[in-house]
Amino acid sequence: MAVALCLLGLVSFAAHGELSIQITKGVDNPIPIAIVPFSWEGSGVLSEDVTQIVLNDLEQVGEFRALSRSNMLSMPSEEREVFYRDWRLLAQDYLLVGKISRAAGSQLVRVQYEFFDINRELKLAGEVLTGSVTQLRDIGHAISNVVFGEVTGTRGAFTTQIMYVVADYISPELTNFRLEKADYDGQRAQILLESQEPIMSPSWSPTGLDVAYVSFETSLPRIYIQNIASGQRRQITNYPNINSSPVWSPDGSKLAMVLSKDGSPDVYVQDLTSNQLMRITDHPLIDTEPSWSKDGRSVVFMSDRTGQPQIYQIELGASAFDVERLTYDCFQCMKAAFLPDGVNLVHVRRETRQNPNYQIAVLNIETLRVITLTDTSLDESPSIAPNGSMIMYATKFNGRGVLDAVSIDGRVKFRLPSSQGDVREPSWSPFLN
Repeated sequence: MAVALCLLGLVSFAAHGELSIQITKGVDNPIPIAIVPFSWEGSGVLSEDVTQIVLNDLEQVGEFRALSRSNMLSMPSEEREVFYRDWRLLAQDYLLVGKISRAAGSQLVRVQYEFFDINRELKLAGEVLTGSVTQLRDIGHAISNVVFGEVTGTRGAFTTQIMYVVADYISPELTNFRLEKADYDGQRAQILLESQEPIMSPSWSPTGLDVAYVSFETSLPRIYIQNIASGQRRQITNYPNINSSPVWSPDGSKLAMVLSKDGSPDVYVQDLTSNQLMRITDHPLIDTEPSWSKDGRSVVFMSDRTGQPQIYQIELGASAFDVERLTYDCFQCMKAAFLPDGVNLVHVRRETRQNPNYQIAVLNIETLRVITLTDTSLDESPSIAPNGSMIMYATKFNGRGVLDAVSIDGRVKFRLPSSQGDVREPSWSPFLN
C-alpha cells in the first residue's frame, strides 16, 4: 500500500537529534597549531563561534592538536600583532588569527583571517570572507579547508556534506525512514524525504545538485532522482522485481543500477538523457553493488558466482564473459569503490569463514597489498570523501546503527552517533564549491 510522503527539501531541518562527532582515535604526533579566538568588533553575541568551528574541524580529522587558550601568551587578531617568538616558546608550528566585524551599512559580517608558519616566520594565507550571520559555519569550514590544504597539501573537505538514512522504530508494526543530509560533521541536518516504507542506497550526483535513491513507497523497490534545492523528483525505473543500487557515472550522464527484470540480479546502466538501458552483466547468480571506475569506462561490482561474494570489474560494452576478478584472498569481499587515484579499492572484507567480522579495507589492485582500516565487527556501506582522505561507513555501537569515519591510513577515527534512530548507508558528497 502506498504511503503519503513528505518532501521537505532544503527548508526542512531535522527536528530529531543531530549527529555529533566523537573522536575515537587520533594520530600519535599531531601537528601543534594555535587558533587564537577571533575578535568580534560588533555588538551582541554571534550565533556561531567561527574559531571553535575551525578548531573542531582540524582536531576531528586527527592531524592537528590545538593549543589551549589558557596557555596563549597573547591574543593577536592581525599580522602586526603577531610575535613569532611567543609561539615558538609554546612549541607551535602554525598560528591562525582573525577578526569579525559588521560590513559597513549592511547586515553582513566580514571575517578576516591570517595563517602563519611559525618556524619559517611566514604568512601562508589570508583573506576577507563576507556573508550573513547564518553563513558563519560555512565560513569557518572554508577557513579550515585553507589551513588543511596549506599544511597537508591535500584539498580540505570540510565544506562537503553527507547523506544517510535514519530508521526510527516506532513499534513492531511501524518504522519511520528519513533520508537526511548534513554537513560533513553531522551538523545542520535536513530532511530530504520521509516515509513509512524503506529508503535505501542514496547516491550524490557529481554536481552535488541531485540525489538518487531507492524508495519502497509503492511497496516495490523503485529508483528515484530528487533535486536537493527544489525537492522535485522523478521516478527513473519501474521494472519488475528488484530495482536497486543506483550510482551516478563520473560525468553524471548515466546511472549504474541492479535489476532482476530478466531473471537473476544483474548490473545495468541507464542513460539519463535517452533512457536507453544497457545490460552490463549476465549471470545466473547475483551481481550487485556497482560502482564506477574514475574514467567511467568500467564498473566494479560484487558477485557470488564463485560461491561467496567477491569483487569483479567489467568494461562497459564488453562481453558479459569478459569479467576480471579483483579479490582472491578473502572469504567474502563486497561493496567496493575506487579511491580518487583509481588504483586503491575500498571495500568491506570478511577474511575467513571462521572470522565473523566485516571490516573496511583497502586493496591496491596493482600490488595486491591489503590494509584493514577498522577493528569493529559489522562495518558496511563505505563512502569516500572527495579528497580521498577519509572513509565514512555504517557500523553498530551499543546496539544502534551509527556512522564512523576512518582515515585512509587507519590512524584517525571518529564517530557520528545519533541521539535517535539507527543511522545507515552514508554517502559523502562531491566538492560543493
